[in-house]
Amino acid sequence: MIFELHGFGPALAAGTLMTIKLALCALSVGLLLGLLGALAKTSSYKPLQWLGGSYSTIVRGIPELLWVLLIYFGTVGLMRSLADLLGIESLELSAFAAGTIALGLCFGAYATEVFRGAILAIPKGHREAGQALGMSKGRILWKLILPQMWRIALPGLGNLFMILMKDTALVSVIGLEEIMRRSQIAVTASKEPFTFYMVAAFIYLGLTVLAMIGLHFLEKRASRGFVRSAS
Repeated sequence: MIFELHGFGPALAAGTLMTIKLALCALSVGLLLGLLGALAKTSSYKPLQWLGGSYSTIVRGIPELLWVLLIYFGTVGLMRSLADLLGIESLELSAFAAGTIALGLCFGAYATEVFRGAILAIPKGHREAGQALGMSKGRILWKLILPQMWRIALPGLGNLFMILMKDTALVSVIGLEEIMRRSQIAVTASKEPFTFYMVAAFIYLGLTVLAMIGLHFLEKRASRGFVRSAS
């Protein structure tokens, strides 16, 4: 099947690149928030447990689209006040930054539970062995817990990342010119919605397949030492 793109091919390519950038930036933010949330929820300190639990519960309880809108439009007044304080004529949060924060926040809430499950799946004897060797808590976390946690959590994180890539379409509502926004502009100009929405679907499908291939290699690499020790 050959689609006539009416000269919108480069625009769709630029939208694809923007989608990839947004997904990777949101992934970086989400992984950091997810790891911190999981460490808080598995901490022995009640305030940290409450903080981590509140974060994952509140964020997961509100749709991603609402987070995008709340963060983008909710910062308008704050940015204006900050601009007045600094004596700057105008200061605003870009659509890309708002999308990164919103999607990273949502990804981190779900990643918190993935990381938490992975941490709890590590036998307690591994921590005890590290303590017996005189290792500090930080060294035990870095050398024993995190490498094993990563291997266990990787399949779940991969699924979340594929969902994240499709959720980037939500940021089109605040004007970021990613795949969906570019497709909508092309549809308006050409009056051919099926053509451009189908092309967008194929682009998302291609990105998902690439993510699955990358995830497969990451899982093989993370499991190499484990497979050798088990065999």
